Amino acid sequence: MNTDSSKEALDPERLASFAAFAEHLNFTRAARARHLSQPAVHAHVKRLGAQLGVSLYRRRGRTLELTAEGREVAAFARELAERSELLRRRLHAERDAEPAVICAGEGAYLYLLGDAIRRYGARDLAPLEVMTRDADGTLEAVLTGRAHVGVLPLARDAPLPSALVAEPIAEVGHVLAFPTAHPLAARRRLRLVDLAGAALLVPPRGRPLRRTIERALADIPWQVAVEVSGWPLMLHFAALGIGLAIVNDFCRLPRTLSALPLPQLGALTYCAVRRAERREGAGAQLLWRLLVGA
Repeated sequence: MNTDSSKEALDPERLASFAAFAEHLNFTRAARARHLSQPAVHAHVKRLGAQLGVSLYRRRGRTLELTAEGREVAAFARELAERSELLRRRLHAERDAEPAVICAGEGAYLYLLGDAIRRYGARDLAPLEVMTRDADGTLEAVLTGRAHVGVLPLARDAPLPSALVAEPIAEVGHVLAFPTAHPLAARRRLRLVDLAGAALLVPPRGRPLRRTIERALADIPWQVAVEVSGWPLMLHFAALGIGLAIVNDFCRLPRTLSALPLPQLGALTYCAVRRAERREGAGAQLLWRLLVGA
């Protein structure tokens, strides 16, 4: 008799517990979501990892994070649960109620994705769930199967995880936004040296745009007015005269602000991403087509 546990069928309960853990990265919250005890969920995850012969998560400092193998297993577990529910609904001739899940940043929702989301809603095919994350969080949500589709800016030379496919949907540049009464409003074009001594509204350290600004202005003196997260708040502070704001050119400016292009900072390619081998439901397929124009 073959006793190799790695050849046994994967236990759906273990997969469900790991999917809950992957979403929360906390055994207490995962147990609450599963309506099980924490030791039971921990045992499920431990036995699943042992059966597969891989480490599903690791500790980094005081937090837990999924390994690459853990992301793959989490995506499989979520897809299995979705397809099982879809099969049940088809057998009972029920409407597909499994939501299509999209993940993107706040700015993308406000200024880039509105038309695609409006057209999706008009089709009345399946509910839509919206997740808001930064670029790293969006990639993580798609890799682990939490989101079907993600939208984020990708650099041309940035490596994409092999489990994902990406399609470009928009090229987005940068502009400098400032009050209409500012002296820069009389200019028709902007040089980086024109920002010498300027107080800028910038994202926190480590964010991609902050790094871009620091590289571009490395030889030009400038100062931080306020560190701000999110285009709406940044533009609000610019309108109050607190500082000048460098934002994506898809942002809709209030009437009290003017803007000049900053081509020196380069352009961003916003892409739609999804898992390459995931078999999506009808809602997720429609969402992808609306985003990429397929």
